[in-house]
Amino acid sequence: MAPKGEPMDDLNERLQEHLAALTAFARRRLGDPELAADVVQESLLKAVTKIDQLQDEDSLLPWLYRILRRTTVDALRAKGAERERIARLEAELAETSWEDPALHAEVCGCFRALLPLLKPEHAEVLVAIDLEGESPPDVAARLGITTNNLKVRRHRARKQLRQRLEETCRVCAAHGCLDCSCKETQ
Repeated sequence: MAPKGEPMDDLNERLQEHLAALTAFARRRLGDPELAADVVQESLLKAVTKIDQLQDEDSLLPWLYRILRRTTVDALRAKGAERERIARLEAELAETSWEDPALHAEVCGCFRALLPLLKPEHAEVLVAIDLEGESPPDVAARLGITTNNLKVRRHRARKQLRQRLEETCRVCAAHGCLDCSCKETQ
């Protein structure tokens, strides 16, 4: 072993030698190959920066596994916290009613002024379904088109409206319109 504080001459070779086994270890525990690769990389970075703490060159592999285990546990904790955050957001979204007047008041009002600029058949579909809450089958029957045709028309209408919003509102359209300042200028 090199004197304490000096890096091992063959550290890179030794790490490469154990890379496949370390990666397999992380994959088994994490179940996600990309996350496992990130965790292995992070643990090797920790090992390289703390190599002076290694007391005996023969204990390199157990030392690497100890670092990898700790890094894996940290990743699992973070993954669990992320799952919990996503579940909380999904529950919140499921509870959100688009019929809530307070929520409607927050949404950017720019789109209403842009409806006349859309193709008339596009504006009609958006107003009927998205603003007045008509059911798609009823709208399709009233317009004399199939529900599949209505879906296509609605998709195109939303795409056209999105383009108009991006042209006129720029920042708020790209970031969701919930922090829009357009109402102040209207």
